[in-house]
Amino acid sequence: MLDLRSLSTIADYFVICTADNERQLRAILKEVDDQLGKEGAPTPRIEGTSETGWILLDYGDVIIHIFSTEQRAFYRLEKLWQKAMPVVVVQ
Repeated sequence: MLDLRSLSTIADYFVICTADNERQLRAILKEVDDQLGKEGAPTPRIEGTSETGWILLDYGDVIIHIFSTEQRAFYRLEKLWQKAMPVVVVQ
């Protein structure tokens, strides 16, 4: 999770994660949406599909990126936003 508050007005945080296959991409999407829905989060704007290897969930202040391994290596958001402060890093 990257803290973008001092760098951008598009979002306060980016959450970036990787799935090994399309099934995991769909499962992560469903679980995140289900859990945040239970917490009262608004319905996100969703772009991308498991087939494209990148799903974006836009909750306004928080944007969640779910990548395939190949797409994450291609887009390298951590490098693009390297000035952002990492809040949580799980490997």
